[in-house]
Amino acid sequence: MNILTKVVLITGCSSGIGLTTAVTLARDPQHRFKVIATMRNLNKRDKLEETAGDTLNRTLEIKQLDVCDEKSIQECIDSIPDRHIDILVNNAGVGMIGPIECQTIEEMKVVFETNFFGVVRMIKEVYPDMKKRKCGHIVVISSVMGLQGIMFNDVYTASKFAVEGFCESLIIQALKFNVYISLIEPGPVVTEFEMKAYEEAARGDYSGTDPVTAEMFTNMYLNNSKAIFNSLGQKPDDIAEHLLKVILAEVPPFRHQTNPIYTPLTALKHADPTGDLATDVFYKMVFRYDRLMHASLSCIKLMRWKAQKVQSGLKMLGLK
Repeated sequence: MNILTKVVLITGCSSGIGLTTAVTLARDPQHRFKVIATMRNLNKRDKLEETAGDTLNRTLEIKQLDVCDEKSIQECIDSIPDRHIDILVNNAGVGMIGPIECQTIEEMKVVFETNFFGVVRMIKEVYPDMKKRKCGHIVVISSVMGLQGIMFNDVYTASKFAVEGFCESLIIQALKFNVYISLIEPGPVVTEFEMKAYEEAARGDYSGTDPVTAEMFTNMYLNNSKAIFNSLGQKPDDIAEHLLKVILAEVPPFRHQTNPIYTPLTALKHADPTGDLATDVFYKMVFRYDRLMHASLSCIKLMRWKAQKVQSGLKMLGLK
């Protein structure tokens, strides 16, 4: 391996953002990365192997790692020569949507075990080695929901807020050791996992809550979410490209939002320390101006479609 090649360990690579990021880095034409693509269940490695193609066992290696199991994490890291990891990408995560009355505390703990404690376990194992080398980069796939709460995403949002707070505290001491931390904050990302979660939610049993809340979730929230994903949703490839820019930056940013449409919304809470402005805006968007919101989403979808056509045309002409 070239001395300038960076070892990148990525969690949650069986599908979605993790799989796409692993393959994107492994296919880097300048061969700047050696990718350790990990997943909890190696029985789900087929799609990654197929997508990786000739990079498999050359610039991409697949290993088992469960972010909820400290022994699994240690065994994986110990199997890497000198335990040397230049860039850690914490991608593994699980979702949860719905009325909280219909979610058990145990189910909520599962979300935190993966989304928060999974990140903490990985950092605890890798960070000391980075400090010794006075070099390293820790990347966390967070979410705009780590900055702004969204209705019916209460527990998922809480897990991302926890990650953001943890990293915001850790980065101050990390920089003293020349270790960077970057939070990648996507909005909606269209993946098979995400779509399956929403399909299952539509068939869920919400008898544990009141009829108004059940109606609000099944008819209003799920319909709005579908429209938002169709209009604003990014693809895993988009997130992988953003991540690539972040890890190649001379001074990596602490926070990086991948979808500029969400920046004004996440900035509302900072414009008004009382929180009233953000709460009022989101309340009115959901309950008063929902038709206007849907019309706006349709316009955005059309503009994005046209922009993609222009970009495709430029690429075909060799101008981009």
